[in-house]
Amino acid sequence: MGAFGEQELLDLKTAVGDLDDEAVSRLLEAFASSGGEGADKLLSACQEGMDIVGQRYESGEYYVADLIFAGEIMSQAAMALKPFLAGKTGGNTGKMVLCTVKGDIHDIGKNIVKSLLEAEGIEVVDLGIDVAPDAIVRAVKENGVQVLAMSGVLTLAIESMRDTVAALSEAGLRDTVKVVIGGAPVSADFCKIVGADAWTLSAAEGVRICRAWLSA
Repeated sequence: MGAFGEQELLDLKTAVGDLDDEAVSRLLEAFASSGGEGADKLLSACQEGMDIVGQRYESGEYYVADLIFAGEIMSQAAMALKPFLAGKTGGNTGKMVLCTVKGDIHDIGKNIVKSLLEAEGIEVVDLGIDVAPDAIVRAVKENGVQVLAMSGVLTLAIESMRDTVAALSEAGLRDTVKVVIGGAPVSADFCKIVGADAWTLSAAEGVRICRAWLSA
């Protein structure tokens, strides 16, 4: 197979949405054999496939077990693409805090971002899921980081994210810490309400944002 085109990207998106792990593996192997150019586009196609999974779950076509399986497929895809998304800089390129905020226990997106960040040589302090604002602020302070990434899939995550940014301000840390938020419900308006510096729906873009901040 030659360079990946629109049809191959569509096939990958469809395979993820259909939970066809064999097709996903076959397409990713073909991509690696083609030279590995444009890995960002493949990751985006996988994420679009995950959107399909989410829609089918909401409609009752898929069940919790299907969501778990989809997460496994996505994690494996991210690992396969990781070498092609890794930066060229060697060694540690910075340190940051990452978590899923209080009230939300989804970690698929967070774990994918973590994997890609570490591929860039970035040290990630992963606080896990359902993390309260005070715990996040404490971790930021104790680790002396200047970048915080918060994830949330549920709409109620907006309140936790907003409370965390407010807690950073109360602790006198807001001016020295850049905040990026991500997750299915995130938008420009969401970002303004939270008081974050940036937002994204793309794992690859989130990594680029964090890398740029850490390099500044």
